[in-house]
Amino acid sequence: MKLPSRSKSYIIPEYSLTGDLLSFLTCNLQYRYQNKGTLPPSKPVQRWFGEFIHGVLEEAFIQWKNEQTEFPWDWKQDIRPIEDRIDLRLQVRGLYPHDEDLFFSILNQPDSDMTIDDLNEHDHKKLASARAEKAINIWGKYLFPLIDSSEMLIKGIREMPNYKENISRSNYYGINGVVDVLTSMKINKTLEQSNLDNYDNKIIEFLKKDPDFQRTISQYDEGEDYEIIIDYKGMKRPPYIMTDEKSEDKWENHKQQILTYSWLRSKQEDSKPIVAGIIFYLNELVPSKEDLVLIKDELNNDLTDVGQSYGNDVDLINGWEEEDKAPDLSDDFKIARSIRIINVDETEQEHALKKFDRVVANIENSLIKEMKGCKIQDAWKADSDERTCSACDFRTFCKNNSVNAKDFKIP
Repeated sequence: MKLPSRSKSYIIPEYSLTGDLLSFLTCNLQYRYQNKGTLPPSKPVQRWFGEFIHGVLEEAFIQWKNEQTEFPWDWKQDIRPIEDRIDLRLQVRGLYPHDEDLFFSILNQPDSDMTIDDLNEHDHKKLASARAEKAINIWGKYLFPLIDSSEMLIKGIREMPNYKENISRSNYYGINGVVDVLTSMKINKTLEQSNLDNYDNKIIEFLKKDPDFQRTISQYDEGEDYEIIIDYKGMKRPPYIMTDEKSEDKWENHKQQILTYSWLRSKQEDSKPIVAGIIFYLNELVPSKEDLVLIKDELNNDLTDVGQSYGNDVDLINGWEEEDKAPDLSDDFKIARSIRIINVDETEQEHALKKFDRVVANIENSLIKEMKGCKIQDAWKADSDERTCSACDFRTFCKNNSVNAKDFKIP
């Protein structure tokens, strides 16, 4: 009796918006080593802060929902314990902050007699803590009452681009992502009758002033529900005009991310019309000196969409030098730079999905090349900006001409 052989397993490759799309666009070869080769960066500071600020805001929302703690929150009593919990979770995963970013976790010092009362103002002003406090006290009081759900996993499936039988790995691929916050509101052409207007809410104010948003919601009936997707970014507001061809266009990529999220959400049964996305660039609330240097350059070269109307703040930044103390910028300036509203429509949504298709096609093409015996550095392109290359663990053997390996020294 002849037994039939088992059929070949059918696997649909999955790609995430941040872990794959944005990582691949930053540098193809770095993506191959870190994501496909599971070689994590030796100093994942940017990843640490991104996950830290997401975790702090998620925990803060849960605490506010359960206890209805009034704003502003006290850093030592209300915020620092949340920072401790998130820091310990990240340490378990091998993610640690720089010393100047966050005070050590008291909960992780069993032999220490220190308590939270021993923390002083200097510890409070460490960069990650300062940003966490500002994010909660500036945006939390406006955002938390609007949240319908948070940390929502969304998935979808699309046809594999450039599919070739017996060559492509699958005829479909999956997309997944995690929406930081989903808000649900009632449609009203002017939002004047909205039940959200019984208190001063800066998010609603920015939506009222946005002509694209007003134009979009005018297409729906009053009283109809709609949704807004919100994403946190642990970074400064990127320039909206790119001058370096090798640099990743973060401005456009973040827009594509929101549009793809909106498509994925629309495929879920309980979804409502998605009319906009909001991105919060949380570093703008407490900019570092490196951020201020970039903001100054962008203001002087007209590379940013927010700033020129805030004359006093622009003067303070232009008069500031790197060796000086950070200028005392107004809250209005920092708030305006930290929020970005993205209009969602079907045409731009389809454009974003096609861009995702092209990225997936490039990743699949590189994977297939490597599976056929092509060397890694020949199968995956290394072409990124100098800033990305200088912080890359693989710069010493990378063929990218922008990398100067001569300066590398073994400690």
